[in-house]
Amino acid sequence: MRGLAIGVSSKPSPSFSTLIGMGVATALCVAVGVGGGYWLDRTFHTGELLTFVGLALGVIAAVVVVYSDVKTFL
Repeated sequence: MRGLAIGVSSKPSPSFSTLIGMGVATALCVAVGVGGGYWLDRTFHTGELLTFVGLALGVIAAVVVVYSDVKTFL
């Protein structure tokens, strides 16, 4: 009876190592964005502007990376 399994997903759930990898990727994206922005601020004497731009770009990159990992499990 095939109709009884309604709502049961056949897709695998993420493993612990996949979740850890997403966390590390998120941290690296944000750290590289903030670090690069900070370095550019020190180089071009722009205050904190480029640090915040780097933070925004790092967060956007982290969302893209995590979404690309998560969509295989949706």
